[in-house]
Amino acid sequence: MSDVATASSTKGAAAREPAEPEQRAELRLERHRVELTGYCYRMLGSAFEAEDAVQETMVRAWRALDRFEGRSSLRSWLYRIATNVCLDMLGGSRRRARPMDLSSPSGAENPPGPALPEATWIEPMPSGRILPDGGDPAETAVARESVRLAFIAALQHLAPRQRAVLILREVLAWRASEVAELLGTTVASVNSALQRARATLASGEITPDGSTDSMDEEQRALLARYVSAFESYDLDALTAVLHDDATLSMPPYGLWLRGHADIRAWLTGHGAGCRGSRLVPVTANGCQAFGQYRPDPDGGFSPWALQVVEVSGGRVTALNSFLDTARLFPLFGLPPRLAPR
Repeated sequence: MSDVATASSTKGAAAREPAEPEQRAELRLERHRVELTGYCYRMLGSAFEAEDAVQETMVRAWRALDRFEGRSSLRSWLYRIATNVCLDMLGGSRRRARPMDLSSPSGAENPPGPALPEATWIEPMPSGRILPDGGDPAETAVARESVRLAFIAALQHLAPRQRAVLILREVLAWRASEVAELLGTTVASVNSALQRARATLASGEITPDGSTDSMDEEQRALLARYVSAFESYDLDALTAVLHDDATLSMPPYGLWLRGHADIRAWLTGHGAGCRGSRLVPVTANGCQAFGQYRPDPDGGFSPWALQVVEVSGGRVTALNSFLDTARLFPLFGLPPRLAPR
């Protein structure tokens, strides 16, 4: 953290002494980074904006730490700063979306169309940067569901303060009085905002209830079948793992497809360049994801897409292919290219 001072190193026995006060303070702030990043990501819908928001939160907290009076917990204080940072960033901005939030499904015969600006889209986020390890299994399930792409997109329909109230109350399980104190408002106002936010999400039938399949042996086997089918370009086997209403989307393009027939037709038509691809596993938004590399005419394999693969009911329900590999592959720690097999 560039604005956070670090203590100079010492020698001999002094090096084994407890960390200097500055280092201890930095560690106290840093232990909240993952949960704060998850909060800012839910608020902003952008991986890169979320990390910028958390960094700004840490810088503001560090600069004000000597004035922190301890009337609330350090965690609550950091959430107050993070909320203010996010509300400032959301002022006047347009909401981010998924392709299916902007238009009806297209036919496989249509070309992708023009690429839309980066700020149009919900972005994927590495799971490890937004989901703390361990914890109660039920709480973990809700946390995973609350960072799924569909839920992040649904949050975008809420006014920023309603968004903050819903995340704090429904996802993080804060008491209404705690949220009221954080936002500088009343419990009645918080409850009213929560009711309106719930009604908005209910109209889209999306809630963070942890209902999506967990990563058990059955899902691992399903995803292994998906990888085998995609890499071998066995479209019969690929179709067999897809839900009847599975979707395929490709930000930054607005075009998206629904159903076996159109997905298959796309992969043999406009998407035929995916034949021979290799998939490298990562995790994103609480789901299995893959870095997709397509064959390069000069040899080896070049980045093509980050696939976020959603599963429910024992079938793949969504293939979300994000094509901005120049930004996303470094974020996910994926190599810039793969050598020939």
